[in-house]
Amino acid sequence: MKASEITALFQQFEQVVSTCDGVECWSARELQTLLGYTQWRNFEAIIEKAQNACIAAGENTQHHFANVSKMVSVGSGAEREVNDILLTRYACYLVAQNGDSRKSQIAFAQNYFAVQTRRAELITQRILEEERVKARARLKETESKLSGVLYERGVDNMGFAIIRSKGDQALFRMNTQTLKQRFGAPGNRPVADFMPTIGIKAKDLAAEMTSTNVQAKDLQGQPPIEKEHIDNNLAVRRMLIERGIRPEMMPAAEDVKKVERRLNSEKKKALKNK
Repeated sequence: MKASEITALFQQFEQVVSTCDGVECWSARELQTLLGYTQWRNFEAIIEKAQNACIAAGENTQHHFANVSKMVSVGSGAEREVNDILLTRYACYLVAQNGDSRKSQIAFAQNYFAVQTRRAELITQRILEEERVKARARLKETESKLSGVLYERGVDNMGFAIIRSKGDQALFRMNTQTLKQRFGAPGNRPVADFMPTIGIKAKDLAAEMTSTNVQAKDLQGQPPIEKEHIDNNLAVRRMLIERGIRPEMMPAAEDVKKVERRLNSEKKKALKNK
């Protein structure tokens, strides 16, 4: 998510917050629009899931979901009364957690309502960290799939490790040992755990290309598959270089496992906060 998009969403969410008896509240009708839902009945289903999550957490839903009514314009100066729900920050957080995080608005809301300080820079940081954790999980899935594809074509675990290492050499211009030293990765940990998001995504793209082409070209055995993977990593490298990004010069990043644990811990704390 781009910084400009985060800033715009932050301003939109800040503009609709209100105060009821000294408590921050958001109108469910307004939140529906902010989260990209066009049908109220679909959004009501998300709210119901959030209320169930609230009950499961041992909270009183009446403290966080207040049924109200409001007048809305129906055109030509006419108005009609509709049902609405005033949601506390905690309720909004639960609603966001039950939405589709692939939607940028919901991914933003999950972090916006979790950060009690409401500082845009903290929200931005959380979103970037979550994107990195998700990118690392996708790379793990892609490499697992690629390993299975290669195993069916006569490449064992040792062969896969060699192919992956040579791919990294092509992408980063460094052997595995040097690459780990560059990113500060312990010898027993995958170097991708210490790469920035763009490095993780670059490896993921190259691995996905290899998986696709190995099957499309029906490659068999280690030598042709190894060449294919090297070529794909070189192609990704050229693309990055053309855009002014040198893979070997990427800054090291915090251990992604620590980041994931921190995010999970913050989510648990948010669920406990009223």
